This record gives sequence, C-alpha cells and structure tokens, in this order.
Amino acid sequence: MASIRRTLSQVYQDRSYQNGVASAQAHKLFSTNNNSGKYSSWTSTSAAAAASVYLRRKGFRRSFYRCTIFFILGLLLGIFPFGQVDNDINKHDFSFEMKPPDVNVQLDTKDNFALAAVSLGVEKTTPQLDRFSRFDYAERKQVIVITPTYNRALQAYFLNRLGQVLRLVQPPLLWIVVEMTSASAETAEILRKTGVMYRHLVCVNKNNTNVKDRGVHQRNAGLEHIERHRLDGIVYFADDDNVYSLELFESLRNISHFGTWPVAMLAQSKNKAIVEGPVCNASQVIGWHTNEKSKRLRRFHVDMSGFAFNSTILWDPKRWNRPFSNPIRQLDTVKEGFQETTFIEQVVEDESQMESVPPSCSRILNWHLHLDAHGLVYPRGWLLQKNLEVVQPIT
Repeated sequence: MASIRRTLSQVYQDRSYQNGVASAQAHKLFSTNNNSGKYSSWTSTSAAAAASVYLRRKGFRRSFYRCTIFFILGLLLGIFPFGQVDNDINKHDFSFEMKPPDVNVQLDTKDNFALAAVSLGVEKTTPQLDRFSRFDYAERKQVIVITPTYNRALQAYFLNRLGQVLRLVQPPLLWIVVEMTSASAETAEILRKTGVMYRHLVCVNKNNTNVKDRGVHQRNAGLEHIERHRLDGIVYFADDDNVYSLELFESLRNISHFGTWPVAMLAQSKNKAIVEGPVCNASQVIGWHTNEKSKRLRRFHVDMSGFAFNSTILWDPKRWNRPFSNPIRQLDTVKEGFQETTFIEQVVEDESQMESVPPSCSRILNWHLHLDAHGLVYPRGWLLQKNLEVVQPIT
C-alpha cells in the first residue's frame, strides 16, 4: 500500500513561537485533529489561544522573578552603606567635638553659644535647619530663692514686684516662699500668676512668740526643705520688700562656694543711704563697710540679702570638709542684727573662702529699703470694700 505523508498547511509553517514549544504543541494538536477527521477551523483557533495563554503565564513568571531579584538587590544596597559621604557621617556620629574649619562659634552677651554653621560632610539642602543652628551649651546652676512673707498691707505689692523680677531670670530658678502658721489663698494666687517655679511652704513653730524671730524661723524652714530634698543650686535669702536688679540673680550662678556683695540701705530717717558689705580687691574680700553709728562688733558686716552660698554645704559636709555635721540654721537666740554673722560663721571660716560678686564689688545690685507701711491695717482678703467712702472733716 502506498503511504501518503500529509504536511502542515502553509499558514502554520510560517508561524513561529518562542523556544518552539508552543509550535510543537500546536502542531501535535493539529495532527491529531486531522487524523481523527472530526475537527475543523475551530481547532486551529483553540491551539492559538492555548499558545497565547501559555506565553502570558510564562511572561508573568519571568517578570515576577526579575522584580523579586531587583527588590532584594535594592534592599541589600540600602542596608550596607558605602561611599565617602556615609563614611564621613559615621566619623561624626554622636560627636560634639567642634573643629575650627567646620564650625563657626560666636559668643553673645548672655554667655550663650551661637553656632553659625555645622558641617558634617553633607550639604544643607532645606532652609528649615536654620531653626536648629542655635544651641546653648552653657550649663546654668539653679538659683534657689528663699523669701519669708507675712500678712500686711503691702504684701501683694511686694510679692508681685519680686515675682516679676524672678520671672525675667533665665531658668532654672526655684522660688521658696514661706508663711507662718498657715498658707493664705491670696499668696498662693499671686505665686501661680507669676509664672515662676515655686514651692509654697508653711512654718509651724508653737514656741515663736517674738515677732522679730519670725523671719529666722521662716528661713530655717526653707533651709530644712533644701536639706531634706537635697536640692542643688545657689541659695539666696531675698526678702520681698527689697529691690533687686536682674544682674544680681545672673551673677549668683558664678558662685562656687560662698559669695558676698555690698548692699545699699536707706537710713531710718530716709535722708541718706548707707553701704554695708565687703570691700573687695578683684575677687578677694579684704575688708568691710560698716555703719559709723553702729557700735555692734560683728565678725562679718553683711546684710541678710548680701550673700549667697552653695546648697550642697547644707547636705554634703564631706564635700566641703566641714569638721561637724550639725545642721546649718539661723539662730534665734542671738541679738537682733547678729543673725547674719552667726549664720555665715557656720558656712565659712574667714574671708579667704569668700568670693566677691560682682568682681571688685564695683556695683550695687540690690537695695534694702524701709518702705513698709506700719500704720495701715491689713485688709481682709486683700480687698478694701469702702476705700472710696472716706469722709475727712474740714478743719
């Protein structure tokens, strides 16, 4: 019998597929269909569709594999830094060392550091970094102000005036206000409105029968509070009826052990001023200003608002080599006017341990004025209900 070989049609011979896989499958499918003799043009269409589906799946897999490989490569490149810029940043990481070629440092009048530019090897591209180009590296000591107060006609005026001065002092500052017997709501309201960090204390002393010793017990209550809580800073006794300059509180931060300065006092007759305090040569105390009319022999002629000291003297005697560990307090058993000198004798031994504030004691930084109105009656609730209904007879 003669064998007849049937070849593919010209249409399928000219069509080519990638890797020849789809062509072979289509050829096989077409041959099978021709042998059976039961398929028509639908067979060729289905073969082409099957080949197209196969190519789509294969192309999707290839694209997925490529994307996965590129993603992994990008992740690895991001994890492992390289290049000159990154190495330069790593050298300066967590370093505050200032080098002249890279940093331009300027000092202003308030002892603050202003950094004009800081270069870490990376150029500044955003203008928002200018807000962070100013840093303050000067560590300020805390100023602890102890103020005794009591109910009287001008108490609100005195506390508000002192509070506004302390509000202008750069932090940290702690204002310890001490009252006798109980804390008044009026005093608490004034302290809240000043905006100063404060602590409102009450001195309860049943044995206190002398009005002159009132301030002594109140200051001792503030000292006890500092010692109990181990507050670190410069302690200063500031009465509410004195006048203080802002420069005084800023100068207190320069004290390391004990500092003193002259205080101008208005005489009782109010016709002249008296200076009381140290006579200084540079930073050394070499003598004292005394009142010619005073016959009191004191070791240190200092006003209560004319000295300040380090608070660690109260609760860390080993640091200052104190021979005894008794608490440092003001004494109410001494005569009036001797509270200052007896207290200072517990803190320092002589003038060699004192520091002048400011240098050479060249300026008067606070005034002790006798302006309290003793004839006025303390109004209840600090409010005069009928202060405009006064009838004065004609003489």
